[in-house]
Amino acid sequence: MRIAYKAYDRAGREIADAIEAPGVSEADEMLRKQGLFVTELIERNVALTGQTAKSIVSADGEVAPARKAVGVFGRTARLKDVTGFFRQLSVLVATGTPMVDALAAIERQASEGKWRATVSDIRQRVEEGSTFAQAMEPHGRYFDAVCRSLIAAGESSGRLEDMMKRLAMLTRQQLKVRSNVAGAMVYPCLLLVVCFGVMGVMMGFVLPRFEGLFQSLGAPLPPTTRLLMDVSNFVRGYWWGVIAGIGVAGYGIYSWFMSRPGVLWWHRTVLRLPIFGRVVRSFATSRVTRVLGVLLEGRVPMLDALKLTRESTGNSCFAELVLRAEEEVTRGGNMSSVLGASRLISQSVTEAVRSGEKTGQVGPVLVNLAEFMDEDNEVILRSLTSIIEPVILIVLGLLVGFVAISMFLPLFDLATTAQSGGGG
Repeated sequence: MRIAYKAYDRAGREIADAIEAPGVSEADEMLRKQGLFVTELIERNVALTGQTAKSIVSADGEVAPARKAVGVFGRTARLKDVTGFFRQLSVLVATGTPMVDALAAIERQASEGKWRATVSDIRQRVEEGSTFAQAMEPHGRYFDAVCRSLIAAGESSGRLEDMMKRLAMLTRQQLKVRSNVAGAMVYPCLLLVVCFGVMGVMMGFVLPRFEGLFQSLGAPLPPTTRLLMDVSNFVRGYWWGVIAGIGVAGYGIYSWFMSRPGVLWWHRTVLRLPIFGRVVRSFATSRVTRVLGVLLEGRVPMLDALKLTRESTGNSCFAELVLRAEEEVTRGGNMSSVLGASRLISQSVTEAVRSGEKTGQVGPVLVNLAEFMDEDNEVILRSLTSIIEPVILIVLGLLVGFVAISMFLPLFDLATTAQSGGGG
């Protein structure tokens, strides 16, 4: 297979050429061994950066996530499996259990399904003589490039047990952050469902009963009441069209957000939001610092660590920032100079990275930064949730109040007219 690429050599010169390789990952490995820093790999007109295809790098250096979408619940379930896997494996290996026996023990504990089949395949490959990192390579769905790189570094340095502990810590923290975010959004989402449910019941069942009452009384209707009646009649008369329209609109919005322009727009827009954007930046910065710090502490070379971090950012703006840091490091510069010129990274993080570069302790500094930021993010997330919940309740109350007042207002007018007539 012929794969085109763009890369930088050790002198900082850009190279655009092609190479024969079985696949993208093999081409990336071959070029890296030649001392080249790869920025773009193209296979069949699809640009893939790295083995996991987490991001796409265009010819102009712009980075965007891949279009492939995975359900949040599916990712969380797989992350739970991987977290437990590395925790159990590190404990078994630390007690002197051979790798094959440790994998067999974890396989027996796993429930039937894809995960058990994955562990079984890894065990069989290790039994056949493959390294642990090589055995995980066909299972990128569970073990991304960060995992495989740390395991490979641990095997080559004889520190596999330490690497598995680092991976267990990394995946456990990622799972904790994801669980905190999901837990914080449960109640607001439930309130939104209740809000739309109440409005649907009132439009479909309550308003038609009032319409018959108003017609029998012959009372004039206020503008708001007529508007609600018209909306209710339209929804009940053309419910099939409303459902079809919502479905088509939803599919169109989903397709656009899965496209490269849509993803780029969303990633840039969400970072510019007044309050929510600051939270997203903080979580993204924490993820970048933690992944990069763990990789550097695992003795992964700086350029490889930056590349793997870029592939795991999950946000195209941060991926583009890490790409610029890669290019600066390739030219012999410092990563902190790129971070300091960006609005995505706070000044305190930049200064900490600059200090780590001066002392040669970038990895530990980044890991400590991630720990502090995760603690702050938990507080920020709880505060944001405490603000969102009353806002949703207020909006729900205003909507229900608007409908109730619009329905009872004609009755009040009729009662007032009757009293005036009786008094006369």
